[in-house]
Amino acid sequence: MGITTPSTHPPARPSAGPAPARGPRPAERLCHATGVLLVLSGLAHLVVFAVDGGPWDGPVSWRKPVTFGLSFGVTLIAVTWVTSYVRIGARPRAALLTVLAADCVVEVGGITLQAWRRVPSHLNTETPFDTAVSMTLAVGGGILVVLLTVFAVASFRHPPTGPAGMPLAVRSGFAVLLVALASGAAMIARGVVLTRTGHQEAAYHSTAPLKPLHGVSLHAVLVLPALARLLSRTSWSEAVRRRIVAAGVGCYAAAVAGAGVWAVLTY
Repeated sequence: MGITTPSTHPPARPSAGPAPARGPRPAERLCHATGVLLVLSGLAHLVVFAVDGGPWDGPVSWRKPVTFGLSFGVTLIAVTWVTSYVRIGARPRAALLTVLAADCVVEVGGITLQAWRRVPSHLNTETPFDTAVSMTLAVGGGILVVLLTVFAVASFRHPPTGPAGMPLAVRSGFAVLLVALASGAAMIARGVVLTRTGHQEAAYHSTAPLKPLHGVSLHAVLVLPALARLLSRTSWSEAVRRRIVAAGVGCYAAAVAGAGVWAVLTY
């Protein structure tokens, strides 16, 4: 019988397996829940429109709580998701997202309130209360511009993370989103000038030429990253996926350019 000597190596530890995926943080959950509520608000007012009727276009219609509820809700959810790929500190991101969620609620809430009061929400200075609502919406729009610009700058300072094509998609989405913010600011600025010079009715209708540009460019921050995410589920090579994302960016840029030409020709 041979003599066995104790092993000098420590016993192997059982593998712990892959680390569990990080769940959504409280700020992310807040933004997701808020976004869903805003979308539901927009859909609910679509039902109100179907029952109550009235014009779809114009400064006083159910279109505004419908479109703003849907757009703000989808944008809030999209920005919350997309910024998870942006290299920004967890605490600053959480703070920015929380303010963004509150701002979206104020914007949609003010627009919805005025729709139920059957008065215009923007550029309305008929009464002190209407002026206060209009100014609140304008300030909220300014805050929105600042918050989204901060995220856009962060995406260009350091390459975003994510699957093949995602860095280009995130950066392009934010770049196009800045076009939406600029067109929105231009609509408000022109309307304010017309209002202060006594052309109230013209102010309400002055935003029409820029609406297609604003609407098309608003959702690039969702569409382009979603394309990159969907492609990551395929078996295609990273090079192919990057080329497809680049083609998608080119197509979206062409759509924005077309809407911009339309705005110039009809402004």
